[in-house]
Amino acid sequence: MITRIREVRRARGMTLDEVAKACTPPTTPQTIGRLETGTRTVSVSWLNRIATALGVDAADLVDNPDHAELPVVAILGGNGAVAPKRQALVVPPKVGAGQIAMTVSASGGDYRAGDEIWLERIEPEDYAHALNRDILVPRPAGRFLFGRLIGREDGKLHLLPPGAGGRQSVVADPPWAAVAVRLVRAL
Repeated sequence: MITRIREVRRARGMTLDEVAKACTPPTTPQTIGRLETGTRTVSVSWLNRIATALGVDAADLVDNPDHAELPVVAILGGNGAVAPKRQALVVPPKVGAGQIAMTVSASGGDYRAGDEIWLERIEPEDYAHALNRDILVPRPAGRFLFGRLIGREDGKLHLLPPGAGGRQSVVADPPWAAVAVRLVRAL
């Protein structure tokens, strides 16, 4: 079986060691390398473990002629767009467990009308990891508050809305929050 483990790993910007540690249970970088090169047989179990570590579907790791690929033809840097030094591809995003979405109907701050914001739900014990990130917090009566988490104190979250001149809001003991993890914007 021909796999695309190396291509997908490189597209994700991960090292052999990072993938090995992200596997459940963890394995060694040498094992991942052998699975990539085909010197060790790749079982369905290994495909599933590596796919989970890379955040893709197992089917994305198998060479499939019907599978759409998005080749990288240029890299935009400080000196403009240049050709990549080696062949690369972009792996389509995978919806993860606990992810939700929000659409933008009116421009404000960094967000434009038509944007899609993918968010990952977090529990109260993980709020500290969301400091200085944009989050969505549920409010009573089906309302929500969205803004930059600038502080957390005594169960209260302090948020600044997108855009300049907005007033800080304080939310006491929200049952959950969701951190913005991906912005999808049509050009």
